[in-house]
Amino acid sequence: MFGGWIDRKENFMTDTAAVTAITSLNLSRYLGKWYELCRLPIKYEDETATDITANYSLNDSVTVRVDNRCFDKHGKPFRAIGEATPVDDARSRLKVTFLPKYIRWIPFTSGDYWVLKLDPEYKVSLVGSPDRQYLWLLARSPDLAQDTRERYLAEAKRQGFDLTNLIVPRHTGREVSNDMLAG
Repeated sequence: MFGGWIDRKENFMTDTAAVTAITSLNLSRYLGKWYELCRLPIKYEDETATDITANYSLNDSVTVRVDNRCFDKHGKPFRAIGEATPVDDARSRLKVTFLPKYIRWIPFTSGDYWVLKLDPEYKVSLVGSPDRQYLWLLARSPDLAQDTRERYLAEAKRQGFDLTNLIVPRHTGREVSNDMLAG
C-alpha cells in the first residue's frame, strides 16, 4: 500500500524537477560517428529502422552538420541532413533542425538536443530534451556493456524520463554508405 504512494511521490518529484544538461561540452571531441543504441519513440522516425548512425561535423565555427543514416523497414538506405547550433557557451544544449536550409530561419522549427550524461572519453552519450519527449543513448560503437547501458538509462530515469516504450534498434554490421545513397 505505501509502496505505491512512494512510487507516485518519486515520479511526482522527478516530473517537476528540471532536466539538466552537462555543464560543458567540448564540441570538437563530440564530433564524429555515433551509433544509436536506444531511443524513445518519435513520430517521424521509423521504429523498425536498423543500423542507425549519426555523424557530426563542423559546418563553420558555430554550427554542426548532422548526418543521420539508417536502413528503413524495407532495407533501403535513408539519410537525413540537419544542423545543430549551441544555445550557450556550455555547448551542451543545442537546437537541431532538419528543415531545408532556405526555411530554417522560421521560428520554432528546431528541437532541443541536450547532452545529459557523457563519459570522460566521449564514447557514450545520453541525449534528451527538456520536455522529456525525446531521448537517445549513443555510443561510438554499436556494442555497449550492459552495466554501462544501465548506468546511462538510470540517469535518464533520475531526470524523469519514462523509459516504458524504449526502442532498441538492431545493428547488423551494415552501414549506409555514400555509394548506396547515390544509387
